[in-house]
Amino acid sequence: MRLFALVLALLLPILALPDLARSQPPALPKEKGKVRITWLGHAAFLVQTPGGANLLIDPWLANPKAPKEFELPAKIDAVLVSHGHSDHVGAATDYVDKGGTQLVAMNELGKLLGAKQPTGNIGGAFRVRDATIHLVPAVHSSSYAAAEGQPAHYAGEPVGFVIEIANGPTLYHAGDTGYFPGMEWIGTKWTPEIVLLPIGGHFTMGPEDAAEAAKVLRAKAVVPMHFGTFPLLAGTPGALESALAAKQAGARLRVLEPGKAVSF
Repeated sequence: MRLFALVLALLLPILALPDLARSQPPALPKEKGKVRITWLGHAAFLVQTPGGANLLIDPWLANPKAPKEFELPAKIDAVLVSHGHSDHVGAATDYVDKGGTQLVAMNELGKLLGAKQPTGNIGGAFRVRDATIHLVPAVHSSSYAAAEGQPAHYAGEPVGFVIEIANGPTLYHAGDTGYFPGMEWIGTKWTPEIVLLPIGGHFTMGPEDAAEAAKVLRAKAVVPMHFGTFPLLAGTPGALESALAAKQAGARLRVLEPGKAVSF
């Protein structure tokens, strides 16, 4: 009996302990990774994903707003070119079929740029590391001339890009475009959190239409682009901010400084 009492005395404090497994808080869902976006002036951007993909969009790196001291990563995983105009193609040919860089562009434009690798068309998608890049419509024109003074050739339809990032946000780079009803479809299908929209006017939509686009896209953040490069591109971020408020778009304006990476 004495032995039983001794064992019971030893066990009672253990039995009285709380059920640790049940008392632990539930596991929190894994936090989304951050994407780094660097504006390189005009419509050019470097997008860096949590999985290590370096995506270079519309790489006209000699534009008047391009950061002078900025150095691109040594490895560019994909170059995305929205259409054939020189202020968007820029330095794309420096990367075509070199170093394993994927060219994401319309088939006709890819051929004009000398690509031997397969390119794509509207409705298609490319997988680059943790990013899935969808080609979507844009309302503009597209032709390509290899050099100034040479004949321009049809370069396929202009496109925008929806970039889905695994365990990260979804982005939409609209390319050069006016407002079009299909933006509502893009908003319904992908609901991009971050949208990069032209606002300069004349060749693309201006601030008013860009605010309407942000609204139907259901964006959380709007990054203006394609403004102020030339006097004709007169739309301003201030006008966009006013239009976003007037339309109750619910999107936050994020004006990027060329060469300064911002995490979203």
